Amino acid sequence: MARFHRRTCIIFLLFILFICSMMMALKTLRPDRAGFGDPFGLGLLPELQQRTTLFENKRSPLNVANGDSVTYTNNLHNIAVNSLKTPMAFVRRLEEELPSPNYNFHVFYYSWYGNPVFDGKYIHWNHPLLPHWDSKIANNYPKGRHSPPDDIASSFYPELGTYSSKDPSVIEAHMQQMRSASVGVIALSWYPPGMADENGEPAEGLVPIILDNAHKYNLKVAFHIEPYKDRDDRNMYNNIKYIVDKYGSHPAFYRHKTSTGRTLPMFYVYDSYVTIPEVWANLLTVSGSQSIRNTRYDGLFIALLVEEKHKHEIHRSGFDGIYTYFATNGFSYGSSHHNWPSLKAFCDSNNLMFIPSVGPGYIDTSIRPWNNHNTRNRVNGKYYETAFSAALLVRPEIISITSFNEWHEGTQIEKAVPKRTGQVTYLNYKPHKPNMYLELTHKWSEKYSKEKEQWLM
Repeated sequence: MARFHRRTCIIFLLFILFICSMMMALKTLRPDRAGFGDPFGLGLLPELQQRTTLFENKRSPLNVANGDSVTYTNNLHNIAVNSLKTPMAFVRRLEEELPSPNYNFHVFYYSWYGNPVFDGKYIHWNHPLLPHWDSKIANNYPKGRHSPPDDIASSFYPELGTYSSKDPSVIEAHMQQMRSASVGVIALSWYPPGMADENGEPAEGLVPIILDNAHKYNLKVAFHIEPYKDRDDRNMYNNIKYIVDKYGSHPAFYRHKTSTGRTLPMFYVYDSYVTIPEVWANLLTVSGSQSIRNTRYDGLFIALLVEEKHKHEIHRSGFDGIYTYFATNGFSYGSSHHNWPSLKAFCDSNNLMFIPSVGPGYIDTSIRPWNNHNTRNRVNGKYYETAFSAALLVRPEIISITSFNEWHEGTQIEKAVPKRTGQVTYLNYKPHKPNMYLELTHKWSEKYSKEKEQWLM
């Protein structure tokens, strides 16, 4: 009987050793990390790895670019639906894997794209070719409109295909890409409800979902006010009031802490120079007839500077700062790197913020075929790094990036892939990976943070 008990104990111990060995073996099969190229980071969860691998085998980024982008959009949407069922622990874990957001890095973001699946038609991907204002020059260039998905209004081709800005999975992917770049603030292109640019459709309804997704990734959202029709001091007051009342309580709504200790929302105002200083002063000075100052709708209003004379007009208007937007070194006074030190000095002496805008390159010949002289080659990332170097030299409080996804002007840092059709061969980031410019942004975000610590010492 004792021999029987001894044998039973030995068998039991061997069984336990076997189970432990199997557990250790399975643990070694778990992926070490999820790369930013994994669709929405699903590789972080072992139980979702099989589904992710199946998706990757069916649609690698290169195959997506060479295939039907509408089918790819359907696949993205299915992933989004599945991701909604994923426990919040997954989102928290993914967020922990990404670099910390740098709230002094702001990137311009556009939600004006559409496709037949989500919008019933293509929007912006089919942008028309814009004629030159001189008819003699215009006659030498092609006319018409692009025809997606193979012919799009860009010199590069997005890894996500001809996506819709309404697609929840696309918004999710964009948030992950921006966070992987260590960007902290999304400067969202914004038109008032019911309004849009001449080639787009109203997209103000997307703001809530963009805010919600930004919050998931600890990103903040500022508003980049576009030059909507008849913009003036009165309707600007109403529109700022609308934004603050509707979105101001959202945790992703960006507020900037000033040197005086106030915490205020920030508004970039595109093409601000189109409106005369006297009209802006009605809104932005304490004595103005429509003054927003010292009200619950007060904020930091950042004007676009193109010409040198604009700096004096911006100061008279009552703006709080200057940004340069254009990613074309030498195109304008404001976008020329060598002018940034004097602009920073002017801003410092007049209590204004100076926010230089850096970009990876510029090429808009897909919509302005006559504008080749303003193309700025990316030089495998060197152009982008040169811009960052110039920005850091002036020790700015904030750096803005043009852009995350302005594909028409070729300033995007969003992932792009090679694509060739019978009509066109698109530019790409080779020999580097599709996420090259996200990685460079992350690199310079870290460099900025380290240098800023020394500035403050």
